[in-house]
Amino acid sequence: MEGKVFQKFNVDQCCYYLQNKQFKTRYQRQPNNPYMSALLPCPRGNLYSSMRVHTTLSKYYQTTTTPISKQTSFYCNASLSSATVPSLDKTDFLKLQNGSDIRGVAVTGVEGEPVSLPESVTEAIAAAFGQWLLHKKKAGSRKLRVSVGHDSRISAPTLLEAVSRGLGVSGLDVVQFGLASTPAMFNSTLTEDESFLCPADGAIMITASHLPYNRNGFKFFTSEGGLGKVDIKNILERAADIYQNVSDEDLTKSQREVSIKKVDYMAVYTSGLVKAVRKAAGDLEKPLEGFHIVVDAGNGAGGFFAAKVLEPLGAITSGSQFLEPDGMFPNHIPNPEDKTAMQAITKAVLDNKADLGIIFDTDVDRSAAVDSTGREFNRNRLIALLSAIVLEEHPGTTIVTDSVTSDGLTSFIEKKLGGKHHRFKRGYKNVIDEAIRLNSTGEETHLAIETSGHGALKENHWLDDGAYLMVKILNKLASARAAGKGSGSKVLTDLVEGLDEPKVALELRLKIDKNHPDLEGRDFREYGEMVLQQVSNSIETNQNLKRAPVNYEGIRVSGFGGWFLLRLSLHDPVLPLNIEAQSEDDAVKLGVVVANAVKEFNALDTSALSNLTRS
Repeated sequence: MEGKVFQKFNVDQCCYYLQNKQFKTRYQRQPNNPYMSALLPCPRGNLYSSMRVHTTLSKYYQTTTTPISKQTSFYCNASLSSATVPSLDKTDFLKLQNGSDIRGVAVTGVEGEPVSLPESVTEAIAAAFGQWLLHKKKAGSRKLRVSVGHDSRISAPTLLEAVSRGLGVSGLDVVQFGLASTPAMFNSTLTEDESFLCPADGAIMITASHLPYNRNGFKFFTSEGGLGKVDIKNILERAADIYQNVSDEDLTKSQREVSIKKVDYMAVYTSGLVKAVRKAAGDLEKPLEGFHIVVDAGNGAGGFFAAKVLEPLGAITSGSQFLEPDGMFPNHIPNPEDKTAMQAITKAVLDNKADLGIIFDTDVDRSAAVDSTGREFNRNRLIALLSAIVLEEHPGTTIVTDSVTSDGLTSFIEKKLGGKHHRFKRGYKNVIDEAIRLNSTGEETHLAIETSGHGALKENHWLDDGAYLMVKILNKLASARAAGKGSGSKVLTDLVEGLDEPKVALELRLKIDKNHPDLEGRDFREYGEMVLQQVSNSIETNQNLKRAPVNYEGIRVSGFGGWFLLRLSLHDPVLPLNIEAQSEDDAVKLGVVVANAVKEFNALDTSALSNLTRS
């Protein structure tokens, strides 16, 4: 497809504005900024016919259906011009897969990171999702419709338009939500409210979670949940075929009008969160009245939580910070696992003498909290807190977590709370899918949660929703006060009393050099499996060590009063090594065990391990 000529949009006469009043922000298309468009014919059947998108936004008008539902329609109709796009094959598209997500570089600015997610590729991916959705569902009496939202990234407005064009040429209706959260996008496939053009048949969230400003990507949903790895691979393969099979003849065929509507769906989503807290407190209008709660959105999409959720419930939110969306993330990485981010919300709580602090990642599918003393509720402690709340409601239920949770958490869940801890694999989709599987076999489980802050509840359709996790915590605060059982975040702190926490917790990343002669042409995953087997063999002869009797990922070993887990990364040529111990000396002993086992693997970078064992 070298030098393939594509259509592009001329917008000499048009500025396109996305405005979100609740955030008081506006994204503006600059005049003369070209919108690239490509005909996307279906190479696998007659899902849609050959067509061409008209190209300048020549009609723009608004209609309001309800006081909180804003719908805007606009149409495309203009002349064509030409632009060249790079030659890409199926391998290039498949490189964009990141488990159950798609991620790539969307803008220039970082040396050594060329753009891999331009508008033309985005259009093909969106069209491929349209194909996939048409194959999966039947439209019935109306065309299928897809909701599209985005986080605060600087490339979001451009990719939003590219996604909309790709969906449009697939023959689907497009509903733009603008700035939104990932959980809200899934929720839009469940909401039954035609005034908000819901339910959507599918949803796309434009986000790359906590990654740097130059990255972006996509998450896809239907009413059954987020798409899995197999579906994402299928969509990327379709996208590659679409991209390759564009012809000049296709580009000059029939004209087509694409209609796009805009809806303020976040009003629906936040209203649901508010109702959940009120219900937990016996239908009190302001169950959080008097509570001082600060929010740190990290300049991502989560700023709505202060004004649209907490304040209607009566909470004081002064001292909240970084609520304005800013895709350059100037204050800290929006990541509840990041030390700088957690220090920022902790400082905000202490400086404002707040009862509670809440922090979100960029697209609000992860969260963490801080109590009034500055004690963090993240990682194992957040899991312990949510487990305590869920096991009060569902005694004896199974809690599903990822593989790097601590032995102390297992003891807390099983001995203190009377539940069952099912430690599974890394990856939020893996954890959620395992919880769903257990329920299908008759083993009751209501919570699936990762140490990263991804947490999903059965009562919330198994959606990993950072805002809903915080609502569960707020429910506990509100219901405890309503029942006269205490107030303030001490109610939460008391729930994790007895959790045994390690003095030392480390994660070291042992990288595999894919170009090292030792690989002898093998895939890095095969080499990584050889490393794991060698570690496994070495453990059998050491009486101080004991392998975990049940383990789904890598090698997990207990010894010297702690444990380690060595596993192969889900996506990268890396063997992460997690170590927890009650002293630095014990952590070093565990590190020495691994170092001795892997010393013959020259393609493995063990410098981090050497630094530990020399300390």
